[in-house]
Amino acid sequence: MTHRELAELAYSMLDRSYSPYSKFPVGAALLCADGRVFTGCNVENAAYGSTICAERTALVKAVSEGVREFVTLAVVGRGEDFCWPCGACRQMLREFAPNLEVVVGNGKKELTVIPLPELLPHSFGPESLT
Repeated sequence: MTHRELAELAYSMLDRSYSPYSKFPVGAALLCADGRVFTGCNVENAAYGSTICAERTALVKAVSEGVREFVTLAVVGRGEDFCWPCGACRQMLREFAPNLEVVVGNGKKELTVIPLPELLPHSFGPESLT
């Protein structure tokens, strides 16, 4: 699957976003090592801390289906800037895919690609607990 194809799946999730507070819909698509793709959107809550990001929605859907190996994540928004994953999402992704390729897109459907280790340098992972 190309970066563009994965990003288009993420863009298709923007209309499913529940973002009445931020008015900032985000879509994600997570490509698994076995070729499956899990999508997600952000789901906000009046108790802001209960909000879940699109990236974590896709990740939790995949993990709940037994998938543990991931190759590429696309995360997109409608803003002018690229839609970078937040710190909490970076850490959750790092748990399962420390070398994940991350594709980020903006409202003009421009894309850029960056490896997760560049987004979360000197990260803490399962091996840090030994």
